[in-house]
Amino acid sequence: MTQNEFVGEFNNLTTLLNSFAYKLTKNSEDAKDLYQETAFRAMSNRDKFRAGTNLKAWLFTIMKNIFINNYRKKVKSKTILDNTDNLYYLNSGGVTIENEADSNILIKELKDMIELLDESTRIPFMMHYQGFKYQEIADHLGLPLGTVKSRIFFARKDLKTQIASQYGKLRETY
Repeated sequence: MTQNEFVGEFNNLTTLLNSFAYKLTKNSEDAKDLYQETAFRAMSNRDKFRAGTNLKAWLFTIMKNIFINNYRKKVKSKTILDNTDNLYYLNSGGVTIENEADSNILIKELKDMIELLDESTRIPFMMHYQGFKYQEIADHLGLPLGTVKSRIFFARKDLKTQIASQYGKLRETY
């Protein structure tokens, strides 16, 4: 395959490569960088492509491998290596104790708000919160599926109203 043919085929796959890059990175700027790196590697390694094989698959593999390697580099860059004799750097951090009083109070108040819900909405809501699927709740309670969904919706709506009335003033202060 000549260089002009290779570049022509590559250009035909540009849209697909950009889409795949965005799918991998979930960020348009990172996707552009990934596409450029793929284009550079494909052009510089054009001689390694065997004519008659699938160019699209070859390019996608290059892109996927670049993405994986970059991801691994990011993960490794966050790793702390301490080569000192007594692990001075790892042991030098102070012990941090978090005060969870605020979150504990909010959780307790939220549980109290849930307890104030009508039993017909509270039970399906709590079952859904605990991980039951809508159909499982409907079967367990002997209710139609639509009724279960409605009751969970109304429980959420009531909780939002209670939270807004309780904490609505706090939003304005921040």
